[in-house]
Amino acid sequence: MWSLLVPLLPLLAALIVVCAEDSTRYAHARIAAWLIGTACIGSAVTLYFVATSDSITIRFYNSATAASLTIPIGFYIDRLSGVMMTLISAVSLIIYSYSINYLYQDRHYRRYLTLICLTDFVLICMVSSSNLMMLFLFWQMLSYLLYLLAHNHGHSTTLEGAYKTFTVLRVADMAFLMGIILSYQVYGTLDLQELFTRATTSRMTVALWPGMDIDAATAITLLMFIGAMGKSAQFPLHLWLPSSLFAPTPVHGLLHAGIINAGGFMINRMAPIFGMSSTTLHVAFVIGTMTAVLGASMMLVQNDIKKTLGLSTIGQMGYMIMECGLGAFSLAVFHLIAHGLFKATVFLNCGNVIQKARLEPHFPHTNQDHTHHEDGQLSRLTWSTGFATTLFIPLLILLVTHGVLHIPLLQSQGTVIILFFIWITSSQAILTLTRLRAVASWKVSSTMLVTLLFVIFIYLFAVESFTAFLYPNPEEVASYFKAADLPDWLFDLIIVASTAMTILGWFYLYLKAHGRSVWVPVWIDGLRNKIYVALINRLYADELYGRLGQVMMRLVHRIDKQEEGWSRR
Repeated sequence: MWSLLVPLLPLLAALIVVCAEDSTRYAHARIAAWLIGTACIGSAVTLYFVATSDSITIRFYNSATAASLTIPIGFYIDRLSGVMMTLISAVSLIIYSYSINYLYQDRHYRRYLTLICLTDFVLICMVSSSNLMMLFLFWQMLSYLLYLLAHNHGHSTTLEGAYKTFTVLRVADMAFLMGIILSYQVYGTLDLQELFTRATTSRMTVALWPGMDIDAATAITLLMFIGAMGKSAQFPLHLWLPSSLFAPTPVHGLLHAGIINAGGFMINRMAPIFGMSSTTLHVAFVIGTMTAVLGASMMLVQNDIKKTLGLSTIGQMGYMIMECGLGAFSLAVFHLIAHGLFKATVFLNCGNVIQKARLEPHFPHTNQDHTHHEDGQLSRLTWSTGFATTLFIPLLILLVTHGVLHIPLLQSQGTVIILFFIWITSSQAILTLTRLRAVASWKVSSTMLVTLLFVIFIYLFAVESFTAFLYPNPEEVASYFKAADLPDWLFDLIIVASTAMTILGWFYLYLKAHGRSVWVPVWIDGLRNKIYVALINRLYADELYGRLGQVMMRLVHRIDKQEEGWSRR
């Protein structure tokens, strides 16, 4: 029962802050920070316990003996829950401690800190829920808190963004609720462990309409996946995230490091059922890929730091969902942990960058002295190092470690995806190093090699050690990869296309760095300008959302007038 203190301490911290008077609010806020820190330590202890012993199950009553309460209320904390609780409490502690002084002069200081503590409480309860109804209850509370965390509701643009967040999440949450209702109708239980047991032992179907049946696991997971799309800002339900950027900076640190990970967590929590549906996994792969590409593309053309970071999060969440769609559930969890810690730090620091940019018009500084290195051009050594490392060394290392780590590289598409992610990640990291043109080329090349080795080590660790930690049963992991297998021709096409794009990217970089022209057809050049304008306007999604709302309101008014006319008759 001691593990109950982990979610209760943030709730107690919220009560302490909200009950403070104006003269003692800072002292109460400091006391609440100690409570959140204690919850963080408790989460780490809980993680150690479930990692070395067994899962923790807490039930407050037996639903069989309670006539009025048929839904069991309790907590189930396994390794996945322990990891998420530790991440959430650690990020919340950092953000709360930062916020104590950040908004000290704000007149709604207590309300703001109280909402941070309540969000911490809701997130911890959500990741440790033992049944689907509790999970959905805290999932809904999180949606309402996102509206309240906008904080400055007196600002019209902030209020509009908060309302859009509330509206879009209602659509996704409704689909999630339908998936829960359908799962109860098919399997007769909402308890997670019992649900997994019944689902894996008997395959069932549901009738969409007479004569057309669909696999029950596919129908349930597709509905639940829509819920995950909303919380994790997947295309086309990503509209709410860019519109919420008017909230205080620490709120974005908590949002982008904790709240938005809810979709990835839910898919991992429901992994036994998601692993039964290849259709849902393929849909997740397509949606995640589209979101990653569009999010990253829109990010690159923005001129506002918070918009850039927000769209970057959309792209990273796309990667996370794509990893789930490939059956690499543990890699998705590892990704959201790394991204959460990184993005929380970046958001807390972006305010300092904005302030410094306002004080110094020439910030960030650019080095115009290129006399030391080929007039600032990319050296052949730097280019060849990046080209070779991003293409050949990952394959070589994976093949060498195949015998050591026993990764079935040639037997499963899912393991080949690790090579794909090493290509993409190392290419992105190494391409940024090509800007260091004023540094000796051998230093840049050495940095590229170190960066690549680091990326490879992290991915191999995530594949082998972290997967074994979250999913100790190798057969279960293999079944997820098998369910996510794509048709061979499509999989080969993806690998070949990604390799060709990487090669062409390096050659394009080399030619442009040396001032050589790259011929492209005129229509492609014109299309590129149109795509650029569309991306900088975020694909006009906000305008489409507004027009759709107007059409819906006109339809509602027309129906209302017709009903009014019928009533008069």
